[in-house]
Amino acid sequence: MPGRSAFSRPLYRLYEDRLVASLDRDALPRHIGVIHDGHRRYARAEGLPNYAASYRAGMEKFVEFLGWTDELEIEAVTCWLLSKENLARPAEELEPYYAVLEGLFRRLPAELDGRDVSVRFIGSLDLLPSGLVEAAKELEDARRAGRRRLTIALAYGGRQEIVDAVRDLVRRLVDEGVAAHELVDRIDAEGIAANLYTADLPDPDLVIRTSGEARLSGFLLWQSAYAEYSFVDVYWPAFRRVDFLRSLRDYTRRERRYGR
Repeated sequence: MPGRSAFSRPLYRLYEDRLVASLDRDALPRHIGVIHDGHRRYARAEGLPNYAASYRAGMEKFVEFLGWTDELEIEAVTCWLLSKENLARPAEELEPYYAVLEGLFRRLPAELDGRDVSVRFIGSLDLLPSGLVEAAKELEDARRAGRRRLTIALAYGGRQEIVDAVRDLVRRLVDEGVAAHELVDRIDAEGIAANLYTADLPDPDLVIRTSGEARLSGFLLWQSAYAEYSFVDVYWPAFRRVDFLRSLRDYTRRERRYGR
């Protein structure tokens, strides 16, 4: 006899279709940031044999999620798959995740075939294993062109991004011959923003974080100053299309004030 999920699946699909039909496409976010949180807690909650099984489930969800954003023609998506702080975790946790990520990056060119999507990476990739970095670079090379933009944050930290942006700005000003006593007056918000990793993207309109944690943890600190937030109370591997659509629906109903 079919389980309850078999009976509920058509109802969820009907509900999802109603959500999609109700969305104001003109009010959808141009740029969505996603913090893919909760892999290890998902493994414990589901009684999985190891974290690697949860990582694989999470990356399958990542591929599925890209299809959802493609369906709605979201212009830009930035996905935080690994923080710089995560690098302090034990090797027995990191190495399986590195292997899963490398497999994902080698698979994505085929998954994105026929889609108008470009891919690039941001973060301190020099801190990562060579095989993972090679897979990331090959993915970037394979998907350089595309109207829609997928940015993958890897070994990324928001504070480090701002530090790098200020350093790059100061370096440029020095190269232009600006005197030391004039540097302070030449450092401004516009100059820092122009040197961020995502300077060529619009700031995120919506940031989604899974696992029920209600914090940014350093994700796109500068760019997300006026973003709307959706903290979803499910772990990333269990994140559903209906959860994504509800986040979008709630976003379209908000009045954005941009700090005013």
